[in-house]
Amino acid sequence: MATARHDVDIFSPTAYLNDQKVAQDCKTLRAQGPVVWIDQPPYRPFWAVLTRDAIMDKERDGKTWLAAPRQTLIPSDIEDAIIAQWGVRTGPVRTLLDMDGAEHRALRSITQSWFNSRFLEGLRTRMQTLARDYVDQMAELNGTCDFIEKVAIPYPLIMITSILGLPDGDAPLVLRLTQELFGAQDPERQRSGEYGLETAMEFFAYLSGVVAERRADPKDDLMSVIATAKIDGQPLSDLDTLSYGMLLAAAGHDTTSSSVGVGMMQLARNPQEFAKLKANPELIPTATQEIFRWATPVRHFMRTAACDAQLAGATIAAGDNVCLMYLSGNRDEAAFDEPDMFRVDRTPNRHVAFGYGAHHCLGRILAEMEVEALLTEITARVDSVSLAGTPEWVKTNHTGGLRHLPIRFEMVG
Repeated sequence: MATARHDVDIFSPTAYLNDQKVAQDCKTLRAQGPVVWIDQPPYRPFWAVLTRDAIMDKERDGKTWLAAPRQTLIPSDIEDAIIAQWGVRTGPVRTLLDMDGAEHRALRSITQSWFNSRFLEGLRTRMQTLARDYVDQMAELNGTCDFIEKVAIPYPLIMITSILGLPDGDAPLVLRLTQELFGAQDPERQRSGEYGLETAMEFFAYLSGVVAERRADPKDDLMSVIATAKIDGQPLSDLDTLSYGMLLAAAGHDTTSSSVGVGMMQLARNPQEFAKLKANPELIPTATQEIFRWATPVRHFMRTAACDAQLAGATIAAGDNVCLMYLSGNRDEAAFDEPDMFRVDRTPNRHVAFGYGAHHCLGRILAEMEVEALLTEITARVDSVSLAGTPEWVKTNHTGGLRHLPIRFEMVG
C-alpha cells in the first residue's frame, strides 16, 4: 500500500495559499500512484484519488462509492464535536451533496429543469447585460482595480439571486453568509470556531422568511419551486427545503466567482493567450473550459466505500473513505498535454472541475454561460491586462479561490 510522504501537503487549507506549489505537490503525489493512502493529522486517514481517470471511474459507480457519511476533509476533533452535537458530520445541514441513490435523484429533479440549456437560454440577455455593466464599471476605474471585488464577486452573485428571486438588496447578506460558510477555515472570513455551523443557522433563519413568503404566495422563481416542492405527494421537510435553498444561494455564485477570478489571473499571467483569445473570439467556449480546469474551485469531495472494492489497483475496504482530489485530476499529465500550461485553445479538455457522474455540478451550464458572456465583453473591450500586485488566495481546502486580484488594464480605444 502506497503511503504519501508527510512533507507533501495538498490537503490542508494552507496548501492552497500558493497555487503553483500545490500543483507541484499534486504532481509529486501522482508519481506515487493514482490512489494513495493518506495518514496525515489532523485528518482521519483516507485514500486520495489523484488522477482524472481514477476520479471518473469512481464517480461512475454510485452504488459502491457513497456521498454519505463523510463529505469533506475537516480536522478529526472538529468532526467529533459536530457528530457529538448533531449526530452526523454535516451538522444541521442536509443537501444534495450528502445524498445517494433514489433520494438524491428525486431531490435533484426538483430544480434540474431550471439549469438546463433550454431554460437558461432565456437568461442569456440578462447575463450579457450584467457582463456589459461590470465591464463598463471597469472602464471607469482608471486602469487598475481589484478584479475580485469589482467584477468576479458581484457578477455571478446578482445572477443567482435573480434566478432564486431574492431581492437585489439582499445580495450583500447572501455574499457575507456564503463567504463565512465556505471560508470557515480562513481567519479573515470565519465567524467562530464552529466551522460554519453558526453561519448555516443564520442562513436558515434568512431563508425561512423567504420560504414562508413563497409558500403563501408562489412566484415564478427558483425559491418558489423549492418552497412548494413535493416528492411522492409529500412536501419537503423544512430541513431539506432550507438546505436546498442555502446550497443554491451559496454554491450558485461562489464557484463561478472563483473561476472568473482565476481566469483573469491566468490571462494576466499569459498575455500571449489573452492576445490569442482577442484575435480569435470563436475560442471563448474553449477558453472557458480551460479556465474551469485551471480554477477547479471545488478542490475535493469525499466518498465512502459501501463494500470491499478495487480502485485503480488499490484494494479499499468497506467503510474506508476516499478523497477525490479534483485539482490533481485536472493537472494529470496522463490526461492532459502540458497540464501546467494555460492554453485558451486546449482541446480535448475532459476536466473534472464540475465533478462527474450522478453528483456532477447542477449549475454547470449556468456557470459556463456566465463565464462566456463575461469573456466576450472583456476580450472585445479590454486591450491588455497584467498583474498589478500579488494575487491573494482564500485559505480553504474545499471550495474557494482568490480573495484579491490587483490588475492593471487598458481599454480598447
